[in-house]
Amino acid sequence: MKKAEVKFENITKKFNETVAVDNVSCNFEAGTLTTLLGPSGCGKTTSLRIIAGLERATSGKILVDNEDVTLLPATDRDVSMVFQSYALFPHMSVIENVSYGLKMINVNKEEYIEKALETLKLVNLEGYENRMPSELSGGQQQRVAVARAIVLKPKVLLFDEPLSNLDAKLRRQVREDIREIQQKLGVTTIYVTHDQEEALAISDKVIVMNKAVIAQEGSPKDLYNFPKNKFVANFIGDANDVTADIVDKQSNIYELKLAEMNVKIEINKDLSDKASLALRPEKIKINRTKNENCIHATVKSASFVGSSYQYILSSKIGELYVVSGDTTDIFKVGEEVFLSIDEKDIKILND
Repeated sequence: MKKAEVKFENITKKFNETVAVDNVSCNFEAGTLTTLLGPSGCGKTTSLRIIAGLERATSGKILVDNEDVTLLPATDRDVSMVFQSYALFPHMSVIENVSYGLKMINVNKEEYIEKALETLKLVNLEGYENRMPSELSGGQQQRVAVARAIVLKPKVLLFDEPLSNLDAKLRRQVREDIREIQQKLGVTTIYVTHDQEEALAISDKVIVMNKAVIAQEGSPKDLYNFPKNKFVANFIGDANDVTADIVDKQSNIYELKLAEMNVKIEINKDLSDKASLALRPEKIKINRTKNENCIHATVKSASFVGSSYQYILSSKIGELYVVSGDTTDIFKVGEEVFLSIDEKDIKILND
């Protein structure tokens, strides 16, 4: 399988007066899986369609393997796309669906049947070649769609929300299948989703989009641990957005006051009197006993969700959402509690 880097250089796409993608520049590294993540209407699917050649950019340039493909039709781009709806031909068998693209480019019958069978084996559908799409489950249909895309050995493989029609358990299985196939083939893959768990689980890199621009990009771990703004902090996992007062500063070490708790954090930028912070719910520890440096809070609600308890607490810095893995020692509504958080788990935001 060929590996190709994809580059966006100042890509803008307008639909009449609506700007769907606004002067976006980014790289999709060769042989990696990059996810475009964001809410509906943020520009992620439009970006994918521009790469596929299904939409033409209003301005800017797209490079695939250092070749300018901005004006090339979709058929000349060596790019394959897997759609949300599977888009299988209902009147064709599995093997006819998978070999269709090869047939269209005049590969001889013996060769296209052989390649289609090899590809079905790769997606764990050996023995299903003579079935019709209506005889397959949703997950199996999606694998046929993947096989149809990869049998052509494209330079770039695109996925547009491929799991949104599947139930939660099946989605986990199919996303693992997609990641395994991508790693086995080493094909450059660009994947669109609005599901942050899906993005974190399968990606080498995630590009978070919001309102037609890139909010932040990086590895899943970096985005989760070091969000730059409130949007990313809340879109990649859950976060409590709070404001802390700055009470002292020595060089780049700031002393912050969070309700009754004081913390010292290294911040590599100039702040005046307040700092914007993100606190991950699972990083806040709840105690019944008061320690030296803690936040006083009262339990407003407690919900059991199987593997954890989720609490909403009221405090001097507002309502806090806290997740506890302890499902036996439960805090009751109305109970006074004391919260602590490790300084390294406090994230500084730019807004």
